[in-house]
Amino acid sequence: MLPKTFESFETETDAGSSLRRIQRFIASYSFDSDLIAKLIFNLLPKQDKLILSIDRTNWKFGQTNINIFMLGVVYKGVAFPLLFTMLDKRGNSNSQERINLINRFIRLFGKEVIESVVADREFVGQQWLEFLNTNSIRYYIRIRNNFKVFLPHKNKEIKVSHLFNQFKYNEFVYYNKIVRVNGQLCYLSGCKLRSNNSKLDFLIIVSFNKPENAQHDYQKRWQIEMSFKAMKSSGFDIEKTHLQNIQRIEKLILLVMIAFVWCYKVGIYLHQINPITIKKYGRKAKSIFKYGLNFIAGTLLNTEK
Repeated sequence: MLPKTFESFETETDAGSSLRRIQRFIASYSFDSDLIAKLIFNLLPKQDKLILSIDRTNWKFGQTNINIFMLGVVYKGVAFPLLFTMLDKRGNSNSQERINLINRFIRLFGKEVIESVVADREFVGQQWLEFLNTNSIRYYIRIRNNFKVFLPHKNKEIKVSHLFNQFKYNEFVYYNKIVRVNGQLCYLSGCKLRSNNSKLDFLIIVSFNKPENAQHDYQKRWQIEMSFKAMKSSGFDIEKTHLQNIQRIEKLILLVMIAFVWCYKVGIYLHQINPITIKKYGRKAKSIFKYGLNFIAGTLLNTEK
């Protein structure tokens, strides 16, 4: 049985024919990804002093590894997906792939709109940090607890967690001396904390400058994960596609990116005229994105005349 979506076309043909129309569209139509990025950028609620979050999402269908390296613009609990690269491999991006993605953003929108780039522990590397430093792009990137850093003022190398072990749990501080991380001069900020299993852990962030802002900016990194959730299990279910051709998957993702910003913009409007209920502990009953998605889906799928 086909999803109700395919039964919602205003056509006399059956749902199977509607499905084939979509398949032909995905197979033959060409998309300009730069043009779509510009469209989304112009629809953003905010277009300067942007915090850019980079991350990956991946799944496997059959023998095909689908690995998406994405850049999103964070905004009030979510990140608008803007640019992405399909990685033809499993695992993390390399420095050059990260540099290419940021350079593409700069080419399209300019460096001056970037407040900072935030990323998790897998996004480190000498060439990558050198690029960010050389171009004076502010960043806040988490590093592993056992990462070795060089202290020029003491002329020695040390495990980075040793610099923060003396402080109280959850006491966020920044190290007041410049250090070398992967050969690059950087600043460090961080705190000691307990992991979910009560073991000792650390949140340590490397930055180009303004280490005192590290906690504020870095804590927005997770917002891109909310976007992935919306694009996948809590929204468009892109991981359930049976597409295996990478070029066709790219087209699908571009369509979903447009749909995402559409849903969010509709959600903002609906929230203004009929605010989302605030539940206990101050949380919204549903997200702005979900509010818009449910409204649009209900409108499109309502086949009553």
